[in-house]
Amino acid sequence: MSIVKIDKKITGYSIQKELPERAPAVTSVAPAVEPVVEPEIEHMHENVGRPEMLLGSTYKIKTPLSDHALYITINDIILNPGTDHEARRPFEIFINSKNMDHFQWVVALTRVISAVFRKGGDVTFLAEELKAVFDPQGGYFKSGGRFMPSLVAEIGMAIESHLKMIGMLVDEELSAIQKQILAEKREEYETEKGTKSAEGEFPESAQLCMKCYTKAMILMDGCMTCLSCGNSKCG
Repeated sequence: MSIVKIDKKITGYSIQKELPERAPAVTSVAPAVEPVVEPEIEHMHENVGRPEMLLGSTYKIKTPLSDHALYITINDIILNPGTDHEARRPFEIFINSKNMDHFQWVVALTRVISAVFRKGGDVTFLAEELKAVFDPQGGYFKSGGRFMPSLVAEIGMAIESHLKMIGMLVDEELSAIQKQILAEKREEYETEKGTKSAEGEFPESAQLCMKCYTKAMILMDGCMTCLSCGNSKCG
């Protein structure tokens, strides 16, 4: 305790009150913010369990080789539903028909294709592989002049159509200008030959296009051109 010496005359005095204790300074602490954990993106793989309900699409195949049609059903699974990563992927395939001649290999084919679907990854190669199968006894033409090299190839076409429908394949459609040019070539060809084909059909004298397997290849201006897909021998 320090001593204070007073040199002047004391004229008055008062008792000093004790100062109130200062409250400790309050430091505001922001609550801890938990990091947002993004849900893991689910991809198709062989361990994905089959849900109770799957979305399915059925495709009818009618060939001149049989009196009975084939019905191809492809069921899809929805991955990451309700998120930005939602995706529809094929999960299984079934082929049914009253014709029992092909029962054995049809069952084997559906099991193999379904296994590939559930394996995940890029399964679009299946369509191309099946479309490349040729029947040694010869294929057949469908309405509109479309040639099918085999029944297996038509199953591949159905799978390809389904993959395009769910967005796994992009349909390479002709532009409006290309369609207009092909329509003009077709009209000029028919005028020159003096024939008129029905709507949706191609000229009877047209040859088979080996790109789209449609009987729509005609000779115009010294160049073979397909009226269906635009494929041309002249580039």
